[in-house]
Amino acid sequence: MIHPFIFLEWLEHQLNLHIGNHVTYTWLVMALLILLAVLVKRSIKTVPSGLQNFFEPIIDGIENMIEETMGHKGKAYFPLIATIAFFILASNLIALIPGFFPPTANLNTNAAIALTVFAMTHIIGVKEHGIGYFKHFCGPVIWLAPLIVPIEIVGHLARPLSLTLRLFGNMYGHEIVLMIFFGLVPFLLPLPMMLMGVLVAFIQTFVFMLLAMIYIAGSLEEAH
Repeated sequence: MIHPFIFLEWLEHQLNLHIGNHVTYTWLVMALLILLAVLVKRSIKTVPSGLQNFFEPIIDGIENMIEETMGHKGKAYFPLIATIAFFILASNLIALIPGFFPPTANLNTNAAIALTVFAMTHIIGVKEHGIGYFKHFCGPVIWLAPLIVPIEIVGHLARPLSLTLRLFGNMYGHEIVLMIFFGLVPFLLPLPMMLMGVLVAFIQTFVFMLLAMIYIAGSLEEAH
C-alpha cells in the first residue's frame, strides 16, 4: 500500500525520526482522544448540552451492552472496553482523511490491543476465581483433561491471532481499495468507498469490542 502523501511521515522525515507510521498515528489518535475527553469533562453539566449531549447516549449504549453481555460484574471493566472501542473507532475513521494513515492497518497496533485483551482475560479470571480459574481448561470431567487442555490452550491462543488478523485485514484491504480508486479517478468515484469505509470502521470496532466482552465474560463465569 503506497499513499501519495502521509503528513506525519513527512514530518517524521523532517525531524529525522524513524519510528513508523503506525506509531506516530497512534500517538495522534491518543492525543485527539485525550483532548476530546478533557473538552467533554470541562463541559459536563446537570442539563447536558454540546459534546456531553453527543457522548452520553454512546457511553450509555456501551455500558448497557457490557451489562447485557458480561453481567453485573462486567461494569467494573467498562473503562477497558470503552477505551479499546474509542481507540479503534478513531484509528479506523482517520483513514478517511487524505494524508492520514490508520494505525489499525498495521499488524503491530492490532496485536498490541489483542494481546492486552488476551492478558486481561486471564488476569481477570485469576482475580475472580483464584487458582480455580484453571478448571476452565480441564473440561467437565477430570479424566477428559488430557484431551481438553490442549484444545483449550490452542483455542485461547487463537483468540489474539483472530482479533489481530480480522481488524488488520479489513482496514488494510480498505486502504488498498481506496488508494486504487484515488489513483484511477481522484474525484467523486472514491466517495462511495469512503462511505463504505465509515460503515467498516464502525462494524470492525463493534466486532472487536463484542469479542473482547465475550472473552472476558467467559473468564468471569464459574467453571463447571
